[in-house]
Amino acid sequence: MNQIALVVGASGITGSNLAEKLISAGWVTYGLARNPNHEIKDLRPISADLLNADSLRLALAEVSPTHVYITSWMRNETEAENIRVNSLMVRNLLDVLSEKHSVQHVALVTGLKHYLGPFEAYAKEGFLPETPLREEHPRLDIENFYYAQEDEVYAAAARDGFSWSIHRPHTVIGKAVGNMMNLGTTLAVYATICKETGRPFTWPGSAAQWNGLSDVTDARVLAEHLIWASTTASARNEAFNVVNGDVFRWSWLWKQLAAYFGVEAAGFDGTIHPLEREIANDDALWQQIAEKYHLKEPRLSRLASPWHTDLDLGRPIEVMTDMSKSRKLWFTIFQKTDESFYDLFEQLRADHLIP
Repeated sequence: MNQIALVVGASGITGSNLAEKLISAGWVTYGLARNPNHEIKDLRPISADLLNADSLRLALAEVSPTHVYITSWMRNETEAENIRVNSLMVRNLLDVLSEKHSVQHVALVTGLKHYLGPFEAYAKEGFLPETPLREEHPRLDIENFYYAQEDEVYAAAARDGFSWSIHRPHTVIGKAVGNMMNLGTTLAVYATICKETGRPFTWPGSAAQWNGLSDVTDARVLAEHLIWASTTASARNEAFNVVNGDVFRWSWLWKQLAAYFGVEAAGFDGTIHPLEREIANDDALWQQIAEKYHLKEPRLSRLASPWHTDLDLGRPIEVMTDMSKSRKLWFTIFQKTDESFYDLFEQLRADHLIP
């Protein structure tokens, strides 16, 4: 049987990079999203509402995937609503696909909030795990929509007999427009604003993040990891951390990023300077920058997600993950982190999203 992939969330950072990797490897690849991605060559776009089972059933009427990759989620006002909405999305999808009896594997992308807690309690006292983060770390005694999504996958797998994998990346670095969590592009936009205005490139986060060890996940590494786990027998029915494979301190990387853009780096000065506040009044300025340099996206909110960058860089502990589980199963792909950022910046320039 041919391998037929359904990428849920194909417009996002993770989904778009995964779709490109699958297509390049010869997979028939469908990309499901509310607003489908039409930019990826040979991707078969599907428009559907994951919260509406009838919409899904109609959209997937002629599609019988062997492999399903769930990379999408919706942000809501409370964690209780996050749980209700995001578990329903997974449940609706797997219920509709159950009728086809075609699915062999389901891969779910979650993240380090599995260990750090949901947005409402993110990396706060009482929810601070021991680092490096390891897959065997028990679930926190707190509501978390990642747990609810996992449980939907486990229940459907038991019912329908497919294998599964859970993927927990750290901050994902890659290109996407309109993405809710986009640290790499957010920092590129901020650096561009700093260069245009002469402002210093000011570290927005905590002392712990500035001084401590960290890691990130290149979207290309995550895509390779998703394909590997879904096609490797020994990796079935397992949860995995997935990061680049190196570690760094932001006190080092911040200066490298500043040098790339030719701006003045200002490090931690004893006070957190939230990026959300720093660029809160820059919408009109970004429109001017876009006009001056003929950029494709004049809306700052479509490129930058400062709220998420502030959450990541403001954590009160250093955060890095253990990749031993994947390495023991011979997933050996490695990516140098500064080059992840540089590659992203070059792509953003080539696509006329930054000058």
